[in-house]
Amino acid sequence: MTKAKEQAIPSDLDRPDEVFELAAELFRVMSAPMRLKIISCLCDGEKNVSYLLSKIGTTQPNMSQHLNTLYKNGVLGKRRDGVQIYYRITDERIPALCRAVCTKIETEGSFKPA
Repeated sequence: MTKAKEQAIPSDLDRPDEVFELAAELFRVMSAPMRLKIISCLCDGEKNVSYLLSKIGTTQPNMSQHLNTLYKNGVLGKRRDGVQIYYRITDERIPALCRAVCTKIETEGSFKPA
C-alpha cells in the first residue's frame, strides 16, 4: 500500500467517541441470543408475532419482552393489522452485521475471548 493510500484510510480511532458509544449500545441491544434469532427470522421481511413464536419456539411473554427491547431501541419497527402486530427490521445493515458475526463463528468455531 502506498503512503498516500495509507493516509486516505482513517484509523478507527479517528472516529468520534459517539460512534463507539452508539456501536456499543447497538451490540448491547442485540446481545441476547433470542434477539439474534428474531433478527434472523425477520431478514426476509416483516412477520407477525404468531409466526415468530412458531419459528423460534419460546413463550409469548419472553418473545414480547425481546421484541419490545428491539423496538424501543430502533432495531425493529412495527405495525398493527387488526389484532396482529407485524415487526420488521428498520435498518438493512443490521441483518448484514448479524450474518457477518454468525458466519464467522460458524466457519471458524466459537468465539473465545483471551
